[in-house]
Amino acid sequence: MPPSPTPRVGLGVLIVRDGLVLLGERRGPHGGGTWAPPGGHLEFGETPEEGAARETLEEAGLVLESIRRGPWVDTFFEADGHHYITLFLIASAPVGVPRVCEPDKCAEWRWVHPTDLPQPLFAPLAALLTRVPSLSALLDS
Repeated sequence: MPPSPTPRVGLGVLIVRDGLVLLGERRGPHGGGTWAPPGGHLEFGETPEEGAARETLEEAGLVLESIRRGPWVDTFFEADGHHYITLFLIASAPVGVPRVCEPDKCAEWRWVHPTDLPQPLFAPLAALLTRVPSLSALLDS
């Protein structure tokens, strides 16, 4: 993706099931090898909740329920020349097994405990963890 002269709106979807959160190992030049929740770009005319549902279905094959807005972070990707405002949403996906629907973008999905996250984390998720007292508290609120 070429550098952008304006900030982009990203989405990160924190999906909770049985006290665990879903993270995937990213592939590709933008954050490859890091761990992140499902997410992507907000499309024109879409609400954050609609974008979260669409991205999760496209990436992991899961249907979301109880989507709510969470915090946002401001992240600069100096090496890529990108600036993102990432909106985090918190949701549940009570049924279904996450599937790698975009193998060029994600190597695998894992349900992980919010206090035992795989490393390294994708920059927006790492930034979020500097803004909230704990991921567990955010997910439970």
